[in-house]
Amino acid sequence: MTQENNTLSSLLDPTRWGLPAQAVDELPDALYRFWKHYRSRFRTRTRDQAEHGHDYLSALLRMKDKRNFAEIGRTVKESGENIQHFMSNSPWLTQAVFRQVQADIAATPALQHGGALLLDESADTKAGPDSAGSARQHNGRLGKVDLCQVGVFATFAKEHLWTWVDCELFLPEAWFDSPQAARRHKAEIPDTLQFQTKVELAWQMVQRAQRNGLPFEFVACDDLYGRANWFRAAMHGADLLYMADVPRTTRVYLTRPLWGVPTKKKRKGRAPTRPRVLSPERSVAVWQVAQAPQTQWQTLRVRPTERGELVAPYAARRVWTLRDDQPTEEWLVMRQESDGDIQYAFSNAPADTSLERLAWMESQRYFVERSIQDAKSEIGWDEFQAIKFRAWEHQAALTVLASWFVAQTQLDWKQRFPTDPTLAAELGVDQLPELSVNNVRELLRAALPLPCLSRQEARDLVVTHLLNRTRSRKSRLEKSEQERRQQIKDSS
Repeated sequence: MTQENNTLSSLLDPTRWGLPAQAVDELPDALYRFWKHYRSRFRTRTRDQAEHGHDYLSALLRMKDKRNFAEIGRTVKESGENIQHFMSNSPWLTQAVFRQVQADIAATPALQHGGALLLDESADTKAGPDSAGSARQHNGRLGKVDLCQVGVFATFAKEHLWTWVDCELFLPEAWFDSPQAARRHKAEIPDTLQFQTKVELAWQMVQRAQRNGLPFEFVACDDLYGRANWFRAAMHGADLLYMADVPRTTRVYLTRPLWGVPTKKKRKGRAPTRPRVLSPERSVAVWQVAQAPQTQWQTLRVRPTERGELVAPYAARRVWTLRDDQPTEEWLVMRQESDGDIQYAFSNAPADTSLERLAWMESQRYFVERSIQDAKSEIGWDEFQAIKFRAWEHQAALTVLASWFVAQTQLDWKQRFPTDPTLAAELGVDQLPELSVNNVRELLRAALPLPCLSRQEARDLVVTHLLNRTRSRKSRLEKSEQERRQQIKDSS
């Protein structure tokens, strides 16, 4: 029993896992140094509210729930009104934060090779229609149409490290209709904004990342973006490698079709002017390609996962699509999932790219889904409540910073405090798990604990809540009375 206890004690030794007390003790100072590096991005011409930003960032990382303006203000001993002003009204620029984060990633030696830029969208249910961009639209999280707000997100990922680097709020086309002018004004939607699809927003983020020198080797995205021929053509034209999912019904040619303008066959009528496929060969759906006898499948070990390894059957074929408004050769990459479903993706990787490389690229899109999950479950993205467009952008900027701080901490500790090289062998595994976002947050809470309320502070807090609820009721009653008088006036 003593031997077993000694063994267990050795396995539970934090220093063997790369977690010396020094690392945890340094976390509060590390967070403040991190913030000081970015504080200039939060100054405006008239005010320096950077400390509010540090308080807000710290609260996002330390609080477990209820991360709204009022609760964050209470946690950091600051007026909720000041926090709300900083987030909803202060004119600091979100893109300045994104540019700095991307520049810092580019300057990190360990991240300069092997990274990917991953795109995805995500929806958050809203209680009312006034929040910027809120509308009845598809909510992928619920799998149905719902009143929600949709953001488009860009994640930088390398191996088991990922961080948000850019975000855009999707504003449905109905928000730009004339009858919606009052709602746009209430949400303070900039007059310069025009309707853009999610794919167009994603392309803007890809272009920004390329200009900012973000060191990604390829772009990966789901089929919302992959089925847009113009989007893939734009990335290819910008010398960007991509791995873009497409629906199973997407049609391709297995040999290069003849392409051109048909000759005029009848005397009457106009001569054809638009090029099209002239050869008799018909296109086929990609699911048919997967079932064709010529398609050779190979089971590959693609990458490590939390539960072992991603092992799946893969196949790839050169096909012709109409990506550039003419026959264009692309890779069709296919992966069979454990339930038998097959995922399909197009790639402009060189013709001599190995199946192993294509499979690895295809597997990386998982990390954008993981980054969105972390942002919601760990950093409070899905707890955000505000009406104004600027507040959404500011929340995105601080979520990007929180995400990057965690990633930076994971990387720093891995380099400075490596795990005991004999630990994996003792446990009978090939590698040990990486620190998670939750792990870093737990350690930060221990090193920088949330304040406990005194009896007096608790009483003051309750009185403040009661006062605010009373003022809210008074405001609603006054508004109701104004509406009643207006109705009487309109009917007379």
